[in-house]
Amino acid sequence: MTTTGLSGFLDLLDKYISFDAVPRMVITDYVEILIIAVLVYEILDWVQSTKAWSLLRGIVVIAVFIFLAYIFQMNTIIWIVRNALNVAIMAVIVIFQPELRRALDMIGRKNILASFIQFNTGAAKVQDKGNIFTEKTINEIVKASYEMGKARTGALIVIARNDPLDEYIRTGIDIDGLVSNQLLLNIFEHNTPLHDGAVIIIGNKVVSATCYLPMSDNLALSKELGTRHRAGVGLSEVTDSFTIIVSEETGHVSFAVEGDLFRNVDEDFLRTRLEELLEKQEEETKFLFWHKKGKAKS
Repeated sequence: MTTTGLSGFLDLLDKYISFDAVPRMVITDYVEILIIAVLVYEILDWVQSTKAWSLLRGIVVIAVFIFLAYIFQMNTIIWIVRNALNVAIMAVIVIFQPELRRALDMIGRKNILASFIQFNTGAAKVQDKGNIFTEKTINEIVKASYEMGKARTGALIVIARNDPLDEYIRTGIDIDGLVSNQLLLNIFEHNTPLHDGAVIIIGNKVVSATCYLPMSDNLALSKELGTRHRAGVGLSEVTDSFTIIVSEETGHVSFAVEGDLFRNVDEDFLRTRLEELLEKQEEETKFLFWHKKGKAKS
């Protein structure tokens, strides 16, 4: 390109684009762009694994038709859209209510401000009540899970961590018994009054049986999974609990934690994960102890 041609191109570019109007970028602008990009990615990643994904696609299709109506000046459609906008916003909130609630639960469980403000009240309850399971409890749970797997006995065992599970405990029958292999086998035995539903364990005690858990609507879960697996994943999506699932059809042992399902795990892997939970629980309790001790001194 010759000098004259380059000059003409720049003049033409300057005619349509005013570089003086382009704002100068500062460090806060880059940080803001990064935050928005992360938020958009997280929202899309979350939406894609729920029913909201199909609903969102429907909204996008409607938005395209509205855009075309504006381009071609379809006044009747534009009038309807303007008058129905407020109602549509309320309808979207109602339709997405379960997904929005789950998203807020997930944000709350991340404890982003835990270093600055003490929000973790569930962890405080763990320390106050001594609700930390022991190595013996781990052995009893693992032993019972794989014995039930061999006998093709379906089971759903919830191990509480920091988040309170009172609303799910109330749906069951009070047990208040020490965790043991024999107790769990008897609860989930076929044709017994307590075998249907979930058992909830807090610390070293089975506090309730026949509990109802929320079902997951994660579209990524395999269609071959039954209600036990979906209930286990569903609870792990809204709380920080650890749920063991024993399949009645296959006898395989799986577990759900933080919205993820680990299928057909062996005995050593399950035991290792439970021991990791125990170590984490003990560390959180020590932190809370020193935190409270420091506050008492001040």
